[in-house]
Amino acid sequence: MAKTPLLRHVVLFQFKDDTPESKVSEIEDAFRALPRKINLIQDFEWGTDVSVEGLADGFTHCFFVTFGSEADRDAYLPHPDHTAFGALLQPHLEKALVVDYWQQTEEEGTG
Repeated sequence: MAKTPLLRHVVLFQFKDDTPESKVSEIEDAFRALPRKINLIQDFEWGTDVSVEGLADGFTHCFFVTFGSEADRDAYLPHPDHTAFGALLQPHLEKALVVDYWQQTEEEGTG
């Protein structure tokens, strides 16, 4: 039985050097609260970099948001709760990287 593919929205953050840990924690909490506020989010996970390879390029936080469709993702981006999160984040953000992709399984390959 074929599984319906999911749209993955991967977000990496590097915070400004002068951002206090308390503010980073507040931002983490605010992002983690979005799935309870925005029902378009099907799944959510996050973590901080623990790689020993030294290739994170300053990014410390990874957030992984799952949607069922492009329409859901597109509605999430301007959603008032997401916009409010962005306003909290922006003054403390050094840089961000966002990658969206359609989930593929090992059996599906790349085509």
